[in-house]
Amino acid sequence: MDATSRRLTVLGFYLLAVFLPLGLTLEALHALKVPVYLEDTLRRELWTLAHAHGNLLGIVCLLIGANGERLIREEQRRRFVARWLTVGAVTMPLGFLLGGVLNAEGDPSLFILLVPAGGLALLAALVRAAWGVKD
Repeated sequence: MDATSRRLTVLGFYLLAVFLPLGLTLEALHALKVPVYLEDTLRRELWTLAHAHGNLLGIVCLLIGANGERLIREEQRRRFVARWLTVGAVTMPLGFLLGGVLNAEGDPSLFILLVPAGGLALLAALVRAAWGVKD
């Protein structure tokens, strides 16, 4: 496994290590009827989205890390994909998570702007990966 694939694999494990326990924490907040979590539907939705996206993107990083060398043979393209996948996989769930912190009534905090930035980074990485597989 080359260094680029190894970094993506490690990132995938770290994302799962952070966002899987977040799901357990959200379940505990719900079970314990914690008002800060239950009474703010926007916060609850944003934190659930952070949990879901963090886990999904962790799995995507693991898959591309494990298969990157075989699928994307050109190393420069593989590094580009890994770089932008890393940016998107970190910023998107972080934007959802922090968007639910210090949010005003009905509006997320400004950290929500990390979500579209992360989405664009992910789009760039996945389109470039798709072009790399075609070649």
